[in-house]
Amino acid sequence: MKRLFGGLLLAAGILIMLLSGLCTLVVIGIGASEVAQDPTILVALYLPLTVGGVPFAIGFGLYKWGRSLLRQPEDDNVF
Repeated sequence: MKRLFGGLLLAAGILIMLLSGLCTLVVIGIGASEVAQDPTILVALYLPLTVGGVPFAIGFGLYKWGRSLLRQPEDDNVF
């Protein structure tokens, strides 16, 4: 059961990191085109990194937790 839960955490963490990273990349790409037109809004590029960084950190935490569960030795005395 521990391996199943670890695998689920690992998969969820990878998906959250992937999706938040791709979304942040798209928003930064759109923002970069806006900055090319008006260089005074360069600060607008930091907002997606701040907002997208929180889900990425949560996904990374789930990934590390799931990986640690998968690397623990099996208990032989489980019913």
